[in-house]
Amino acid sequence: MHPMLNIAVKAARRAGSIIERAAVSGVALDVRAKRANDFVTQVDRAAEQAVIDVVRNAYPDHAILAEESGQLNGSSAEYCWVIDPLDGTTNFIHGFPQYCVSIAIQHSGQLTHAVIYDPSKNELFTASRGRGAFLNDHRIRVSRCRRLEDALVGTGFPFRELGRLDRYMAQLGRLLRSSSGVRRAGAAALDLAYVAAGRLDAFWEMGLSRWDMAAGALLILEAGGLVGDFSGDAGYLESGDIAAGTPKVFSQLLQALQ
Repeated sequence: MHPMLNIAVKAARRAGSIIERAAVSGVALDVRAKRANDFVTQVDRAAEQAVIDVVRNAYPDHAILAEESGQLNGSSAEYCWVIDPLDGTTNFIHGFPQYCVSIAIQHSGQLTHAVIYDPSKNELFTASRGRGAFLNDHRIRVSRCRRLEDALVGTGFPFRELGRLDRYMAQLGRLLRSSSGVRRAGAAALDLAYVAAGRLDAFWEMGLSRWDMAAGALLILEAGGLVGDFSGDAGYLESGDIAAGTPKVFSQLLQALQ
């Protein structure tokens, strides 16, 4: 395992232990709304600080882009760590066990390493560019699904951009009619990891942040899948609109989203 990936795994597990201790102990949560339908708790902040501490101890000159702390150490560094300390906060608040820690590393803007850790299931998804994707040290691949009509498709509601809800509902209607099923679990990073592991055959969502997508996108690419924006291009980290799937289903998904 690459040394940077080792550090990312260490950081994700440390954050995950904070999250699971809070979940098991039933600690009272200080829930604050960042915007409509978007929440943060003291657990998010503690988990993020744990990741930052591990990263800074190992690589003090690297930049960090974290959901709660924003950009740290400037934006011009060669390496940047993209961190979501608790993707699926609303699920976590309600005791719905679908949430994760997501960490990606970019080198000169290119995704090079990824970790998604689900502490409630102790599932660790990892990837390094050119070295494949893994779940708990076992190699994973996207499914063999070839037709959208046979695909189980994941999605997320555009809760941060309700002005685009009409477009999303039109997309949802088309996918409900043209796939074998649509699932919305509420943690985009984990949904993307599930595509990489073959549990979902495709995924789409609009209005996401970079930290929601970065790690999951690399996992899918290293597992043999395809990722793009709704035009199939590589600008999803900038636009926040992402589509992903098996090589055969991906193009069919894009057609359905137009």
